[in-house]
Amino acid sequence: MSAIRGARERARVEITAAIKEEASRQLGAHGPAGLSLRAVARELGMASSALYRYFPSRDDLLTALIIDAYDAVGAAAEEALAAVDRRRPAAEPVDRWVAVCRAARDWAVGHPHEYALIYGSPVPGYSAPQDTVAPASRVGLALVSVARDAHTAGLLGEPTGRPLAAPVRADAGRLAAELAPELPIRVIAALVAAWAQVFGIVSFEVFGQFNRVVEARGEFFDQAAVALAAQVGLPTGGEDSRGSGIPDGALAAEAPGPVVAGGVLPAK
Repeated sequence: MSAIRGARERARVEITAAIKEEASRQLGAHGPAGLSLRAVARELGMASSALYRYFPSRDDLLTALIIDAYDAVGAAAEEALAAVDRRRPAAEPVDRWVAVCRAARDWAVGHPHEYALIYGSPVPGYSAPQDTVAPASRVGLALVSVARDAHTAGLLGEPTGRPLAAPVRADAGRLAAELAPELPIRVIAALVAAWAQVFGIVSFEVFGQFNRVVEARGEFFDQAAVALAAQVGLPTGGEDSRGSGIPDGALAAEAPGPVVAGGVLPAK
């Protein structure tokens, strides 16, 4: 009986993976708004009723794809940070910070349609469930861990910028209590701003806004990542990260032209 149950479980895993793979292909062709369970079932040679046993609705399938995408970029960021720590156990905080940022950027450039699903236009009629929150936090938490380690080592300075407005301080205080109570509230606010700016720069590249504006996109991103590290209070030494131990090979190959045809991904 256990052998039969194991075979069924393996078959379910394989079919689930096939469904998500076909759905990802449709995302690239039609965008999230064009995702259809019936079309996925048709391409896989399945009855629609059979597919519904795996994903009861389009929103359930979208949620699975969204979680996979968040987990993929989060894993890339975490693995990049771990790789720096393995190569150089005493790596400078800015090296660790840039490694996380680069990994997020490299994943996005290599997976533009998956990136558009999680950071592009909202899908009409879809509301992300609570299940997506933890995967969506992974890159941000990797950046927080860099700041926390720098603080513990006595290397974290004061963030740049003006004193926080009262509402911003309240938000940052709440987040500090949840994420890193040992960090100053100003650092938490700066981390949130830096996290948003990292993905803003990435979105400009992936969605074609840098076309005919920025050609050296990897180098430009590195410079911006170092500036964001300084904004948070991390020591940068006044130099960019290319001389600080992260190999150039960590960057994905940069395409000088649009990431996708026309520089625009399908709207959701």
